[in-house]
Amino acid sequence: MIVVTGATGNVGQPLVRILAEAGEKVTAVSRRIPDELPDGVRHVAADLTDLDSVAEAFHGAEKLFLLFSPGSFAADVPAILAAAETAGVRHVVLLSSQGVSTRPDSASHGEFGKTIEDAVRRSGLTWTFLRPSGFQSNAMAWAEQVRAERTVSAPFGDTGVPFVDPADIAAVAAVALREDGHAGRIYVLTGPTPETPRERARTLGELLGEPVRFVEQTPDQARAQMLAFMPPDAVETTLAILGDPTEEESRISPDVEDLLGRAPSPFATWARRHAAVFR
Repeated sequence: MIVVTGATGNVGQPLVRILAEAGEKVTAVSRRIPDELPDGVRHVAADLTDLDSVAEAFHGAEKLFLLFSPGSFAADVPAILAAAETAGVRHVVLLSSQGVSTRPDSASHGEFGKTIEDAVRRSGLTWTFLRPSGFQSNAMAWAEQVRAERTVSAPFGDTGVPFVDPADIAAVAAVALREDGHAGRIYVLTGPTPETPRERARTLGELLGEPVRFVEQTPDQARAQMLAFMPPDAVETTLAILGDPTEEESRISPDVEDLLGRAPSPFATWARRHAAVFR
């Protein structure tokens, strides 16, 4: 059996579906009950900060997809991994962050991810680390403004970063969970090309059949907006990535294509799947 944590999220939800459709026995773990689950999938309501609830979810599992959201920063990672091993888990696929290598001094992007990776390495379990770039689904933050005003406001309008489709992350995770040969591997997951905020706004307009105007924010304007829902370190690191990506953050990784046998999906593919949110 495979346990998927974060089962209602942008990656966990499609991963549960992919695994179930492939005939795998799946336990979906999330704090809230999903609106719907594929037939045969077991759901356990659990929080990674509550070790007892997590231990129940691991019962009978052999493999684990592990995701720590910002709300689970207080989790006891070594204890969670020990509980997984006791329950029978032998392989962990960890959703980490590209920031572990590109922003190692950032508490939110690099340090936290490295702490978890190091705990997994020390656990004695075999592992695979997925280090994605930014998610294309971050564009959900534009949805209300697009619906109301047909406008996107963002900083650094002409700086592109190869954000990745969460569905591609899920597909790669499924490969690493279902197939041999991925133990001890680190995969960097990106989109197929750097796409700028201005280009993504244009893509949304084409999808909706009417122009979506792009309004470029100053960094200070973006910072003030982001501080309403992100801690300061995360805000500053995010702005640095968006405005001045490193060479590695701008590079297209071959890993998605190598593992899936197809090119990673562009932003337009993600946007078509979620078009209703922007209408």
